[in-house]
Amino acid sequence: MRLTDANGNDCIIRRPPLHSVLATAHDVGREYRVIHALGPTDVPVPEAFGNCTDDGVIGAPFYVMEYVDGIVLHDAHTASMIDEPARRHASESAVDAHVALHAVDVDEVGLGDLARRDDYIGRQLRRWHRQYEQTQTSDLPGIDRVYEFLSARIPEQRESRIVHGDLRLGNCIIDTSGTVLAVLDWELCTLGDPLADIGYLLATSPQADDTKIADPFAPSVVAGFGTRDELAGRYARESGRDLSQIEFYIAFSHWKLACILQGVMVRAEAGAQGERAGNLDPLRERIEMSVSLAEEHAARV
Repeated sequence: MRLTDANGNDCIIRRPPLHSVLATAHDVGREYRVIHALGPTDVPVPEAFGNCTDDGVIGAPFYVMEYVDGIVLHDAHTASMIDEPARRHASESAVDAHVALHAVDVDEVGLGDLARRDDYIGRQLRRWHRQYEQTQTSDLPGIDRVYEFLSARIPEQRESRIVHGDLRLGNCIIDTSGTVLAVLDWELCTLGDPLADIGYLLATSPQADDTKIADPFAPSVVAGFGTRDELAGRYARESGRDLSQIEFYIAFSHWKLACILQGVMVRAEAGAQGERAGNLDPLRERIEMSVSLAEEHAARV
């Protein structure tokens, strides 16, 4: 919600959605804590002004943050409104936001107790598989196959950093040159394996010439954005991290997306997304394609 104060300054109020299947995914107090802590770092975040835990004020806990004026690349149509050099720079700037985030010392910024630091992938696999089981509306045996496959092959977690959990172009505000001004939607943020974040960026960056695309309206299908190989190369070079096992993290990300979208499906069927049941076929197809892509990348692990 966007508001203007008595001095004419714009701000944003963040509160949980009215309909939520997984309450912990919409902990706005946690989100406030994270962006407030990251404010002094090189990570591009909006300024956090204040947090309110009293449900009696607006009917739910909320926090107030800076309104950042810019462009959000929600889809291919929005991406087509900026020029190709800006698209290229947006890709690079999104990678640089990952590098900056994963360089943050969690103890120095006061987030060392945000969550457990170990077994990030294992915990994520169990969490999202539970949500899938709780929201399952159709038979998707690939979900269970990939879950079992990945659970048996989790790479060693060599470090614990802040993991955004949903850091993609659609969750960044950019300027007309493509520079990321602010990263949004920190409600899934936790501590864990930073390679999960870059794997997610690659999984959510389909290219127009891909034979399988889960989201045909993703901004990256428009000409000019960096390829997945280019994004991975930039991250490896700037962060110094080894991406030799990146296929595991890409497979995990497609699988996680399928589980998340299944939750979206349930909310949509309940009317929370403002959609009619007859309009949900594209969402079902996206879930099925995400599962297929998860299996395809898992085969490369």
